[in-house]
Amino acid sequence: MSSTLFRTKKVEQSILDTEEPEHALKKSLSALDLTVFGVGVIIGTGIFVLTGKVAKQNAGPAVSLAFVAAGVACGLAALCYAEFASTVPVAGSAYTFSYASLGELPAWIIGWDLVLEFALGTAVVAVGWSGYVRSLLDNAGWHMPASLGGRDGASGFGFDILAAVLVLVLTAILVVGVKLSARVTSVVVAVKVTVVLIVIIAGAFFISGDNYKPFIPKAQPVPAGGSLQAPLIQLMFGWAPSNFGVMGIFTAASVVFFAFIGFDVVATAAEETKNPQRDMPRGILGSLLICTTLYVAVSIVVTGMQNYRRLSIDAPLADAFKATGHPWYAGVISFGAAVGLTTVCMILLLGQTRVFFAMSRDGLLPRFFSRVHPKFRTPHRPTILLGVIIAIVAGFTSLSALAELVNIGTLFAFVVVAIGVIILRRTRPDLHRSFRTPLVPLVPILSVLASLWLMVNLPAETWVRFAVWMVIGFFIYFLYGRSHSRLGRQEETSVGQVLKPPGRDTE
Repeated sequence: MSSTLFRTKKVEQSILDTEEPEHALKKSLSALDLTVFGVGVIIGTGIFVLTGKVAKQNAGPAVSLAFVAAGVACGLAALCYAEFASTVPVAGSAYTFSYASLGELPAWIIGWDLVLEFALGTAVVAVGWSGYVRSLLDNAGWHMPASLGGRDGASGFGFDILAAVLVLVLTAILVVGVKLSARVTSVVVAVKVTVVLIVIIAGAFFISGDNYKPFIPKAQPVPAGGSLQAPLIQLMFGWAPSNFGVMGIFTAASVVFFAFIGFDVVATAAEETKNPQRDMPRGILGSLLICTTLYVAVSIVVTGMQNYRRLSIDAPLADAFKATGHPWYAGVISFGAAVGLTTVCMILLLGQTRVFFAMSRDGLLPRFFSRVHPKFRTPHRPTILLGVIIAIVAGFTSLSALAELVNIGTLFAFVVVAIGVIILRRTRPDLHRSFRTPLVPLVPILSVLASLWLMVNLPAETWVRFAVWMVIGFFIYFLYGRSHSRLGRQEETSVGQVLKPPGRDTE
């Protein structure tokens, strides 16, 4: 049984599957498209929302160091992703990589994890987008009913209609074609990056050095609130969690890590890239480098404009300009955030549908979902199914409840991919690798350690929720996926042919 659970799918077979007419995606993306995708999905909730939260509650002005720490952890993982995506240019990202290196059960686990990560990420960002749009409408004098804004109205019912509609519109765009998605993303990313540069350049004129004192505030113990509210590291090692101080920076890094989710989504588009061996590493590493630089610059400017104790949590960038007497900039930032978050939703949704599509093509999920649209050559069935489900979830989602669950799913994927690089280097040294992760196994090991460190800084409650989702995944695999696996059926067919008695071929 163990041999079937850890059977690996050959890289050559994975690539061959992409050429089946009914299951082949259209190749239309370039290195620029991939970089735009990466920047489009990375710059989003983290820079427009989380900056104020972690500065005020965890790191103070040293939030810039938290972004650096999270960026380094992501950089190590990005090097591993770049090698895999250029070597195995197949939809599915970490799921496909795991299938080629670790085996079927680990691949299922990571695929199931990615489905949750991208779904919740899309829902959370859609809710954040809705908040910015409602703020703009309120400023214009148009007020939505409370029951349609995700808040409980007099009737006790609350559904975020804007978030749900956004997801459904983006679903339609993805069904029509990934190239159209790239064009829409390019326009929106240009607006978003312009807004970020406005924050950096204009905000630099309003910086006060006094706001950086102290740069790393003195550590303050967190009030007891029950073990499930404490970071797992406290339960494992007895270390008391703290706000601020050096440990506060690492706690902040584990939260702002959500802001870096995106380069791994780029890897899900490998099968739709014209020259994945060359363009995937450029798209993954380039987008991460650009976004890390912008994040650090913005966090330095914002904490210099306004004392970290007075930063708002909901819209820190916009409110910082209001505090300096420049509300016009606040309006521009709110507009840029509302526009920019649309690309985050779209690319996260794209990533999820590609993972779902890859799992379906392998038979671990119903093969019904692996047929592409005859005209658009997109996986329209899983796109529509997941789009509708996420739209419903987004309508009822609380922004603060699920961000950390998205983080732990991403970090878990990073750990698996890094381990997979080491294993595939040993088991398949003959594979052509147009990009090679440097200093193997050192860099993958550092990536694993960095990801695990951020994971143990997350609340234990997050681990409990994650474990529940994984248990559900195990049940589905053993009840359906294992018996419907295409790889398993191919092996059974091969064994049957070998054991077939002589002279029976004519029957």
